[in-house]
Amino acid sequence: MNIKASLAGRRFHVHQRITLMVNRYEIFADDGRGEPGPLVAFVEQKRMAFKEQVTLYRDQNKGLVLAGFKARKVIDLAGAYDVTAHDGRPIGVFGKVFGKSLLRSTWRLDQPDHPPITVSERSMAMALFRRIWDFLPWIGDLPFPWKYHFDFTIDSTVVAWFEKKTRFRDHYVVVIEDDTLDRRLVLAQAVALDALQSR
Repeated sequence: MNIKASLAGRRFHVHQRITLMVNRYEIFADDGRGEPGPLVAFVEQKRMAFKEQVTLYRDQNKGLVLAGFKARKVIDLAGAYDVTAHDGRPIGVFGKVFGKSLLRSTWRLDQPDHPPITVSERSMAMALFRRIWDFLPWIGDLPFPWKYHFDFTIDSTVVAWFEKKTRFRDHYVVVIEDDTLDRRLVLAQAVALDALQSR
């Protein structure tokens, strides 16, 4: 499957695999039955990196870069991340909206020549409950799988969404409703929602 075809779909599965020094993500196209199909991207995030930089590769061999994102500043609570194509060409920017995120995690995603996209937790009640629960670490993880559910919206219209599907493992589904959205940009933001999101 070529790159253009593999990223042409609307539904993707993101699986995290934790190792000692890096977080690994495998991104699969949907198989048409709601399950992971062909691998379309492979991601590694170094832990404790001084300046965050993440690369999305075509596969585990890391011979072909699909995209990448990099923090503009070393430490910035509301910092921006530039997303670039394999040749370094800019394809978008995302960043956390710090003030709004105090109660409900919110990001802003910008694609050139496209209206800005707000990426936020769907439920304010769930966002507040999750924050209260996080203050009680001895209890453990939430007792149901939907710890994260983010909507990508333009003027209150949902154009994509990101949802955790399993309780004990970080397996997510990304659904893109707007065909004008750059899949690489949305998938980079999806990885950031796990890799960079404070828990």
